[in-house]
Amino acid sequence: MAPGTHLPSLTGLRWIAAFLVFGFHVQVGGRLPEATATRLVQDVFGAGATGVSFFFLLSGFVLMWSSARERPGEFWWRRFARVYPLHAATAALALIVGGGLPPAPVVAANLTLVQAWSPDHAYYQGLNAVSWTLSCEAFFYLMFPLLAAGIGRLRPDALTLTLIGAWLVIVAGPFAGGPAVWFFHWTPAGRLPEFVCGLALACLVRRTAPDRVNLTRLWCAAAVVTVAGYVLAGRVAEPWNLAAYTLPGFALVLAAAALADLRGRWTPWRNRVMVRLGELSFAFYLVHVLVLRGFETVLDTPRPDLSAGVALAGSLCALLSALVVAWVLNTTVERPARRLLLRRGAVSR
Repeated sequence: MAPGTHLPSLTGLRWIAAFLVFGFHVQVGGRLPEATATRLVQDVFGAGATGVSFFFLLSGFVLMWSSARERPGEFWWRRFARVYPLHAATAALALIVGGGLPPAPVVAANLTLVQAWSPDHAYYQGLNAVSWTLSCEAFFYLMFPLLAAGIGRLRPDALTLTLIGAWLVIVAGPFAGGPAVWFFHWTPAGRLPEFVCGLALACLVRRTAPDRVNLTRLWCAAAVVTVAGYVLAGRVAEPWNLAAYTLPGFALVLAAAALADLRGRWTPWRNRVMVRLGELSFAFYLVHVLVLRGFETVLDTPRPDLSAGVALAGSLCALLSALVVAWVLNTTVERPARRLLLRRGAVSR
């Protein structure tokens, strides 16, 4: 399969992952009162943090799928142009919403994307808290040329073993206890196996003849494994609730969506609305916690005495507001800055 073949369903799936993370932050932040309706929301989004794992898996898949022959410096510049302008803009927003300047080392760690290497909560959750995942992505990008060169040469059986081996690291590693729990939750090295799974999965899909795959059976398997894993993830301890139970299902969903796109089959994620939401998902992810904090500041929430209806309505308003802010950032910062930086990079060469 030729590298770079467009897979619109994967863009649409990005929105699903971002929405799960949003729902997780709504319910985990004490923004909902104890009521039947909100307990249902907690059941649905209790494992929403696994959306981050999906992003890491998808990042590896997409980078490997679209990889072309280019020098590492060119690859790193393209990733910088893709990620950093929006990171800088949302870091500035975090300073405004936070109402104060964090310690200079915390700001420096965040702006240089090394914050997730620190065991200090003030660092890896400092400034814009969700940007710890960009610290992980920066490490993945740094390692990508080396990893892609090695994994890209593997045969299908070795790729399958790589997938299984990386997943077993995620499952078994935290049993060491102590610092291992923090390591496999927050650090770039601890989250690297999820990225590696994406690389290996992309190679496997690329070497699979789409017409030889029974998509109905694959979709059924993906649905069963994903739902079961998601339900279990909401009932186990950290860090097994982050990736261990959901990674197999997520991998099956990615493979099924990619193969469906290659065959031109319908999926619920490849329509125009879902693809556009997927395009906004990066900006949405980076601003959604800031928007939630803004609502709390203005409305003096969270408040446990709110009714379920009012709390859910407020969460919906926050969702729509975050989408509006994401659209503004996407159209005024993310895309223009990327075009400008890539144009300058091309001129410099």
